[in-house]
Amino acid sequence: MSENFDRRLTPARPDLAASFLKGRIEAARYADGVVMQVKEGVVDVKREPRPDAALDTQALYGECVTVYDEEEGWAWGQLSRDGYVGWIAANTLWSRIYQPTHMVCVPRTFAYPRPGIKDPPLLGLPLGAEVEIVDRRDNFLVTGEGGFIFARHLREIAAPVEDFVAVAEKLTSAPYLWGGRSSLGIDCSGLVQCALLLAGLRPPRDSDQQQDQLGEAVEPGAPLRRGDLIFWKGHVGVMRDPQILLHANAAHMMVASEPLEEVRARNIRAGAGDVTAIKRLGGIAEAS
Repeated sequence: MSENFDRRLTPARPDLAASFLKGRIEAARYADGVVMQVKEGVVDVKREPRPDAALDTQALYGECVTVYDEEEGWAWGQLSRDGYVGWIAANTLWSRIYQPTHMVCVPRTFAYPRPGIKDPPLLGLPLGAEVEIVDRRDNFLVTGEGGFIFARHLREIAAPVEDFVAVAEKLTSAPYLWGGRSSLGIDCSGLVQCALLLAGLRPPRDSDQQQDQLGEAVEPGAPLRRGDLIFWKGHVGVMRDPQILLHANAAHMMVASEPLEEVRARNIRAGAGDVTAIKRLGGIAEAS
């Protein structure tokens, strides 16, 4: 390679790289890529093209992916939301691209074939999934694919929430899953990312990226506020109030709330070190 790059965010391998990287990164060949869209509720993004490969992150319904390569049923590409690169099962993508208008604002909802609740649902959709709404029928909104979603489970993308912490609180007790981004399983930075998406932001995926790119630093010892992001090496949580931290964590194996000082003490005892940074997102974080 001709320059240093972040493997997570750079569509480049020794045998193949995105065309826009030509001249910056050496590869045997280059490809322009084809934009596709996720058509399943939650899709794993793997480090290698096989089912038992490490899970790096997940893609949600409606997200776009630029695909540069396909291999035995796997597509290698880059997510549009946060730039993550990895392998996705090719049958979970389609070439029909729509412009989303609404986002799922509850932990999980369903798309039905008719405007009722007794038919088997067509699809389960997680918080943060993006859909195109073309009509309304009674208490349901109609998607461009002909699905019916309960109207109060959706929010217009053009009308973001003011209190992103309230979004994160909806995922309390969701099981912990390394690389997860939904109520079926979520990790610490996935929780922060999902909450901020509903607030109209496009935050990075991993905790080190979030520490580098989000908010302004809070001086050590300064009073904490609801919405402050607390970082450790490899971990992040969000303050519900000046004392209580909400975070997806392996100690509880779920999204849980507990006193910040208890988390700090436990991490120090475990050899994980103390807090590395406190960041504040002005305006959004202070909403209540």
